[in-house]
Amino acid sequence: MPFIPHTEADIAAMLKAIGVSKIDDLFDEIPPALRSAVLKTIPEGLSEMDVARLMQERAETDGRYLNFLGAGAYEHHIPAAVWQLVTRGEFYTAYTPYQAEASQGTLQLLYEYQTMMASLTGMDVSNASLYDGASALAEAVLMAVRTHKQGHKILMPRTVHPVWRKVVHAIVKNQKIGLIEVDYDRKGGHTTIAALDQAVTDDCAALVIPQPNFFGVLEDVDTLTDWAHAKGLLAIACVNPISLALLKAPGEWGAKGADVAIGDGQPLGVPLSSGGPYFGFMACKQEFVRQMPGRIIGRTVDKDGRPGFTLTLQAREQHIRRSKATSNICTNQGLLVTAATIYMSLLGPEGLERVAAQCHANTNELLGGIGKIDGMQRVFDRPVFHEAVVRVNMPVADLLRAMEGQGILAGYSLTHDYPELGESMLVCATETRTAADIEKYVLQLERIISKRRLDPPCALKLSPSP
Repeated sequence: MPFIPHTEADIAAMLKAIGVSKIDDLFDEIPPALRSAVLKTIPEGLSEMDVARLMQERAETDGRYLNFLGAGAYEHHIPAAVWQLVTRGEFYTAYTPYQAEASQGTLQLLYEYQTMMASLTGMDVSNASLYDGASALAEAVLMAVRTHKQGHKILMPRTVHPVWRKVVHAIVKNQKIGLIEVDYDRKGGHTTIAALDQAVTDDCAALVIPQPNFFGVLEDVDTLTDWAHAKGLLAIACVNPISLALLKAPGEWGAKGADVAIGDGQPLGVPLSSGGPYFGFMACKQEFVRQMPGRIIGRTVDKDGRPGFTLTLQAREQHIRRSKATSNICTNQGLLVTAATIYMSLLGPEGLERVAAQCHANTNELLGGIGKIDGMQRVFDRPVFHEAVVRVNMPVADLLRAMEGQGILAGYSLTHDYPELGESMLVCATETRTAADIEKYVLQLERIISKRRLDPPCALKLSPSP
């Protein structure tokens, strides 16, 4: 129920029942020297209306932009009911259920979340979340090495998110686990069997397969999965959960399916919020469940035959064995998992499919408009989901700065992480972008590039200083 302030009569009645005359008497055990004096540097309190206006004014200083950024953080429509429910006190203040069986509501929600994620990924079992997608990939790498037992190297395609690759390296480097970088095809932007054959060694344990990959390109997941299994390697699927409403589930890849599926759950009802918080998900085949990090909730019946939920599996050694533990995940992103569970429940399979289809359609419309602009071109020729790489005939940094001046976040520069692609950027269009948004993007993009072409920067300004 919502919080209802106590009336003066309520307060008087409570104080009388306690046996004190005023509220300050409840704190008389605190020595006066330790009590705070008047806070001279703190201004007087504001009314609710004044606070709301102040926050609105400060928010507006950041501006409102049309967002065509992706690269791992995606703007999706979140039904109002999601966070209206999540911010209820029962959910908002909940933490890891250390007295698990006494937290039936929390356990039921996590159970339902696991059920949905297992269904979405096509895997046998899902855990109750990890910190984020990058650390989920690191946990999958550790899990693969433990499971494989002989191999201690991982085939890591360059088409995996560059930040995720750095996180994985930081986590596993001191555990004598090596990451073998696998280059991508310059025409298609995907990982080829030829590149894998060249990179694989006898001490490899697993292959990471992104779908879609960081370029937005769809990998040939069936071929890659079968290749990994033929080499005696585990197949780790790194997936966008929204895309799975349209694309084949990891559990169906190839002849046997992927062994582990991980990803970031941010697209499932978690708003963009200055870099976080996010949550990671992980699902796997039943045979690997004992190596899965985190917690697994099960459904059961009590001694009286009543249905209930229990903490079925937890890697307890995570608390004491540090690097030798199955996992060092000592909590989960419970609040965000709650949001994802409500989001998936509200949309259902049909709603998720409609979201994914609209993302794909909007991106195709965006790319169609970009393709008509002289001086811009798509870099890769393979199908994409809702992101794609485009190259421009001017410095990307200048282009992005100019587009930002028009109120548009035009894309993510790839010049640092992928210098071989030249002046290129990653663009994204989710279901939140309208036809008018896309038209404005293309119009401003064409205007800026045309102006650059007709009025190029002075050569003297471009030449380096002596």
